[in-house]
Amino acid sequence: MKTLSLVMIARNEAETLARCLDSVYSLVDEIILVDTGSTDNTKEIARSYHAKVFDYTWNQHFAEARNYALEQSTSDWNLILDADEYISNECGETIRQFINGGNAIGRIKRIDKFMDKNGEAYAQCYISRIFPKGIVYEGRIHEQVQSNLSRKKLSVEVQHDGYYMKVKSDRNIPLLKLELEADPSDPYYHYQIAKEYKAIENHNLAYVHLQKAYQLITRKEIYAPNVIVNFLYAIIAVGKLEEGLGLIEREREFLHDFADFHFASGVYYLDLILGNTEKYIGLLPLIEQAYLQCLEIGETDRYDSVIGTGSYASLHNLGVFYEVTGNETKSRICYQKAAALNYQPSIQRL
Repeated sequence: MKTLSLVMIARNEAETLARCLDSVYSLVDEIILVDTGSTDNTKEIARSYHAKVFDYTWNQHFAEARNYALEQSTSDWNLILDADEYISNECGETIRQFINGGNAIGRIKRIDKFMDKNGEAYAQCYISRIFPKGIVYEGRIHEQVQSNLSRKKLSVEVQHDGYYMKVKSDRNIPLLKLELEADPSDPYYHYQIAKEYKAIENHNLAYVHLQKAYQLITRKEIYAPNVIVNFLYAIIAVGKLEEGLGLIEREREFLHDFADFHFASGVYYLDLILGNTEKYIGLLPLIEQAYLQCLEIGETDRYDSVIGTGSYASLHNLGVFYEVTGNETKSRICYQKAAALNYQPSIQRL
């Protein structure tokens, strides 16, 4: 029977650490926590769960800290979680079957909580977090597992609210700049720093880096679809609306089954028409088509995506479209369907 360690790095995580450890304590054989300089009682909380706690001098490099933590593990397999994450489904048997079934990288589903203009929102992504001993990370920030082993999606669901609770751009942007100084041609770090700038509403810099990421991607990257969608939103945010038409046309076939792309296109068409109604009023039917396409695709795990683009959020936006174009019957039907999924903006709209 293979053994499994939870391996963590943490600093001043007393607020959320117990929640994380409660969710995983019964699933692992060992807990390793490497503390990078806490001034609260993070280490005491960890020890109360019988964790092995190690001190590490923070050197502005996440992969090196994680790899030091992995070196302390004595198990056959390692599970990586952060303190602002916690397992939210029954998955013990799934994990045990996976680690006893041969070497591979386990990708778990993470649900990220964030704020948008309508309030609380959620996005989902699959991340490599369960792997055999000996595998390490690379990258100063947004570090990645380095391995040629195959990746397998697992029915393990983790909630993450760290970026909802506090903005981390002050920490992340300088580290991302260092990565870009080392390799300005890496689209991944242009994409990541753009997300940080978007979070602090510096849309101009977000646009600059997304434009660069878009120019550099090969479309084989797992994150390439999200670069394109975020670039379209950046185009909207900075008002370079003419650019969006070409982008949508170029990427329509590549992203034909990605609800987030069609959702962003619907948002874009509305802004374009409102910006120059006389010129673009003929594109009005494309708004309806975009959201209908989202609903046809539905919610899927095929991409890292915002939850709701294939269901309630598209129903709501379609309801708004029908309302302002005078089709009250269709509008009400859309709002009712979204409200049945507990989407608060539609409940309020009704």
